[in-house]
Amino acid sequence: MDFIMKTLRYRIGNAVKPGILDNNGNVRDVSSLVKDWDNENVIIDKLNEVKKIDPNSLPLVESHDGLAPCVCKKSVGKFICIGLNYSDHAEETGMKVPPEPIIFAKATSSIIGPNDDVEIPKKSVKSDWEVELGVIIGKEAKYISENESQSHIAGYCVINDLSEREFQIEHSGQWVKGKSCDTFGPIGPYLVTTDEVADPQNLKMWLEVNGKTMQDGSTSTMVYGVNFLVSYLSQFMSLQPGDIISTGTPPGVGMGMNPQVFLKAGDVMKLGIEGLGEQTQKTYQG
Repeated sequence: MDFIMKTLRYRIGNAVKPGILDNNGNVRDVSSLVKDWDNENVIIDKLNEVKKIDPNSLPLVESHDGLAPCVCKKSVGKFICIGLNYSDHAEETGMKVPPEPIIFAKATSSIIGPNDDVEIPKKSVKSDWEVELGVIIGKEAKYISENESQSHIAGYCVINDLSEREFQIEHSGQWVKGKSCDTFGPIGPYLVTTDEVADPQNLKMWLEVNGKTMQDGSTSTMVYGVNFLVSYLSQFMSLQPGDIISTGTPPGVGMGMNPQVFLKAGDVMKLGIEGLGEQTQKTYQG
């Protein structure tokens, strides 16, 4: 039985186990097939192999203690982000659409599960939210063309590219220090394989803070699309299985509001992308 797959990682006490979501929305344990959803197992060949298994033959997970990042944090070699990649977001920030993609890194130590609490850093006064489409690499990509990109993508996920705007913009230097704070990289709940996403450039995406809609956009307003970005990045560095690309955010970030609005301890963010699942995070003061 071939089925369209969403992989996930779930917690049982202090342990993290690999799973999949079956067609009825139940979690199934795949630890008999893979040790973990890490850079050795989010390869496209392995995903295709697991996809051929009847999910009903796998153990049903009756309960668990929450979801971990959909890719093992320790195996993510690169967490690459694209800045100002939505034309309507560039407009709200008063910045010009870049002639080539703006590339910056997010420290892999920022990665947390989709529903884990988010820490507002010490001395932070401008912590902000960004719902983004994540691309997870499933096959090494080096000097590939745009029309080859899909054959190097394992799948897609939801990312909240949290940002401390004062650290990012008002301190001199690169953006990375405003993007890499601990807990500033929730990923998941699922890695959704590419066959379930008919068009990554036509997905609705949204984010709420305390029940109020802040972002309500679509990947259709991306300046540089998924396939272009994977090809473009591969001209400068090889992309490896488990690497994550966060592709930019639509309008509605706190920095773009008048007056500006930023996160405070106790706030609750809810966000999601069509077909890829939802996240919920509560903030606390570090």
